[in-house]
Amino acid sequence: MRLGTSIFLLAVGAILTFAVTFSVSGIDIRTVGVILMLVGVLGLILEFALFRPRTRRTTSVTTADPVSGTTRHETTRRDI
Repeated sequence: MRLGTSIFLLAVGAILTFAVTFSVSGIDIRTVGVILMLVGVLGLILEFALFRPRTRRTTSVTTADPVSGTTRHETTRRDI
């Protein structure tokens, strides 16, 4: 679930919980709204805690051997 979907579920849930005044037989609209808001909050928490983009640090080192004249290039990648 992405950030936009979570915000959308929060908005729809809030509308159903606080703004809708009609009733449907067999379905409690306010309960559906609260469930949608909870799913939206859970999606936001998961988005920021688990699915956040990780930064990657790349370090490149080039060394030259003065005797033989060969060069060695080493690249190290690390997720932070």
